[in-house]
Amino acid sequence: MRVVIAEDNALLREGLVLLLTSSGHEVVAVAGSGPEIMPALLQHRPDVAVLDVRMPPGFRDEGLRAALEAREKIPGLPVLVLSQYVEESYAAELLGGGASGVGYLLKDRVGRVDEFLDALERVASGGTALDPEVVTELLTRRRDSPLGSLTPREREVLKLMAEGHDNATIATTLVITERSVSKHIGNIFLKLHLPPSDSGHRRVLAVLAYLNDHQQKGA
Repeated sequence: MRVVIAEDNALLREGLVLLLTSSGHEVVAVAGSGPEIMPALLQHRPDVAVLDVRMPPGFRDEGLRAALEAREKIPGLPVLVLSQYVEESYAAELLGGGASGVGYLLKDRVGRVDEFLDALERVASGGTALDPEVVTELLTRRRDSPLGSLTPREREVLKLMAEGHDNATIATTLVITERSVSKHIGNIFLKLHLPPSDSGHRRVLAVLAYLNDHQQKGA
């Protein structure tokens, strides 16, 4: 898998390069500032881009802006955005429109190598990877939304769905059968007024779009 990395912290940047290359991936370019990102992406057109949200020169949202611009100029480009803290507005903007192949992780997640690599590969394959802490924030943001009608178990299932896990993984994590998972998912879609579907990552994106909509209303 060909990867472009944008990270201004030299230590973390080199750590990402080492981690990815040792895992069999090819890092085709690295960027240390916001203005370097688009040229690198347009030149190499990687399989996935790993971008820090805040990059020089402004340290605001240069990486996020580059991610959104890149997905316009290179349709379908998978992008995994890294952030130091939970920034719900950034997650909402990145996930706006229910696009596939997007991820939003806290930088601490990089240290959990297996989780990070799994998330990266999921995003590169057109799936979704949303940091558990971000999901928790979105799920608890609005108590007056239909989310409040979900049972504790349904909320657990929805949380794992939003993180990008499939039915088998959810069943293993919660120690229940896949049939039970499917039943919970059906109930979730009914309560959230979403059409029932079990067609891969599209169901996750539908849930994320719903959460995103209510997060924005509550902002």
